[in-house]
Amino acid sequence: MHVYRSPFPDVEIPEISLPELVFQQVDAHPDKPALIEGLSGRTLTYAQLRAQAQAFAAGLAARGFRKGDILAIYSPNLPEYAVVFYGVAMAGGTVTTVNPLYTADELAHQLEDAGARFLVTFPLFLENARAAAERTGVEEIFVIGEAEEGATPLAALLQQGATPPTVTINPREDLVVLPYSSGTTGRPKGVMLTHYNIVANIIQTLAVEGFEEDEVLIGILPFYHIYGMTVVMSMALYAGATVVTMPRFDLEQFLELLQRYRITTAFLVPPIILALAKHPLVDRYDLSSLRYVNSGAAPLPEPVA
Repeated sequence: MHVYRSPFPDVEIPEISLPELVFQQVDAHPDKPALIEGLSGRTLTYAQLRAQAQAFAAGLAARGFRKGDILAIYSPNLPEYAVVFYGVAMAGGTVTTVNPLYTADELAHQLEDAGARFLVTFPLFLENARAAAERTGVEEIFVIGEAEEGATPLAALLQQGATPPTVTINPREDLVVLPYSSGTTGRPKGVMLTHYNIVANIIQTLAVEGFEEDEVLIGILPFYHIYGMTVVMSMALYAGATVVTMPRFDLEQFLELLQRYRITTAFLVPPIILALAKHPLVDRYDLSSLRYVNSGAAPLPEPVA
């Protein structure tokens, strides 16, 4: 058997939970922006992010959420995505991340298949969320933002100052996330990823990408998908960078945010890179802060690169 070695040095993969890894940077710069909602400028600092994730974990535990339970997120990219994601992990649970463009039928399939107890969504998607939840074992829907009929506001779960439950995580055995494959053959299938899987992936990627603390990333890749979840959300937070979130792609808005927030790093996909290479709008914006663009998820034609 031939062993293929990476040209990069070996990496040490710590045997810790995902929140332990991601929140390592918090005390070094508690007041630094971790996530900024691009359109409104609403900011979560590193200290606020950790405190809210802990409060969410405590709120879940108070509702009987236990180690191994499943919570689904059906939402666009927002700062709260990270609060929910790492809060569930702190409570010892597993997050199943759902494509926010899913219909009620597609959502119901994933909720049922994953065995989700709770569902977190966004006001815009509440109708689909309710329709899907009624047909599954979901006990309660939480909504990010304003209170809505038939849903609990996420804020009601954030028990400020409450301590998250003490949970023993076995990083190699315990699942932290259950994203769903795109269903190329048959229906989408849950991909069982442990804390160790995601921690290893973050450490690997960071070793290859090389990241500075002053990086400002554009969070346009969907957090429900492994590329956005691991590389943009988790790796950036572990590295102590700032992520500017966008709920959906709009070229003009995208360019405006790159300029406004002096974005340094953009993890993108070929269709967006094609627009950056060809669209006349690009010339109207100052993109001089951009140091690094990464293309993934599909092949990038050489002429476009």
